[in-house]
Amino acid sequence: MLIWEMLAVALQSIRANLFRAMLTMLGIIIGVAAVIAMVALGNGAKSAVDEQLDSLGGNILNVRSGSGFFRGVTVGEQPLNLDDAAALRADVPSAVGVVPETQGKIQVKFGNVNTPMTIVGTSHNYAEVNNFELKYGRMFTPAENEAKKRVVVIGGDVPAKINQPAEMLLGENLLIKGTSFEIIGIFETKGSVGWSNNDEYGWVPILTAQSRLTGNKDLKSINVQIAPEVPLDVAMIDVERVLRREHQIMPGGKNDFVIGDSKQFLNMQQEAANIFGYLLAGIAGISLVVGGIGIMNIMLVTVTERTREIGIRKALGATNTNILLQFLIEAIALCVTGGAIGIALGTAAANLMASFAGWSTPLTAGTIIGAFGFSASIGLIFGLLPARKAAALDPIEALRYE
Repeated sequence: MLIWEMLAVALQSIRANLFRAMLTMLGIIIGVAAVIAMVALGNGAKSAVDEQLDSLGGNILNVRSGSGFFRGVTVGEQPLNLDDAAALRADVPSAVGVVPETQGKIQVKFGNVNTPMTIVGTSHNYAEVNNFELKYGRMFTPAENEAKKRVVVIGGDVPAKINQPAEMLLGENLLIKGTSFEIIGIFETKGSVGWSNNDEYGWVPILTAQSRLTGNKDLKSINVQIAPEVPLDVAMIDVERVLRREHQIMPGGKNDFVIGDSKQFLNMQQEAANIFGYLLAGIAGISLVVGGIGIMNIMLVTVTERTREIGIRKALGATNTNILLQFLIEAIALCVTGGAIGIALGTAAANLMASFAGWSTPLTAGTIIGAFGFSASIGLIFGLLPARKAAALDPIEALRYE
């Protein structure tokens, strides 16, 4: 019997018992749909994290204050200050940009809208180092920082937060802690990083923030942008050396500051997303195995129901190989059909869920081909036992079967 004839017989048998075939394929459909959805969402999550990593700019070391030792006794946090930032700028050879930051949640008012907003006091090169782009206006200048000018640059989501069109806000005044600040720039939306949404922040000159908003000279952090050709671990040694000198930490003493890679959190987030994706794909794979067992059970029932038909085919000259291939092709056809339906449902489900998360859900040709191949493998593996049972039937006994 030719392969195409066997395939036609298999499809005819599926059509004859369509409802039962659909129930049989249900496990395969659910399993493949789950795998496709999880792979697509996993790729989307990875792409989202990659975009966040790219948005952080170049190699950046983040320095924060921490606890330390003084004469053998643990003391509280040693605050960073602008002198530390100046020392890093002058004495770390690989530093191409140093950005001090101080920030706090401060009440702001525009018109009749009164809302809390994170205000960041920083230097003029903040946007350049942190890969921010201006949509309207400009960044404040070093001269405005020295003069402690009351100017502010706002994030891309702030206009919507204060119910104003972005293009109309330049030159307007924003009340920050009761003090009027002129809006001179608006950043492009950048998206949240970790748990913070920078698009809802405001940025003012560091000296203005210290004198008019925070009332102290302490810094929250210092970001140090490292030249691309310099490894971060090498630059970290230079940063540590300079800060230990500035803080007069004796040899062997514990650092009263913490140095970290600004991308570490997102790298860990990406690894966690990958592990979670593998876990979900594994769970979905289990449902495929369960679906394969269902295929095997139904095919065994089918062999029993068609025992007389098998006897007639053998009597007319069909070989054991013909019978084996006939039932094997039928099992594979069930699985591949279920796989095709599962791919369509999984893609639709991934797109639906991704629309809520704001991700893209890229599906490669390799993923789809792999899903088809895995479906066919399930049919081959779990259809082999029923097919061998059918092929092994004695034609005389099969013809006597009622």
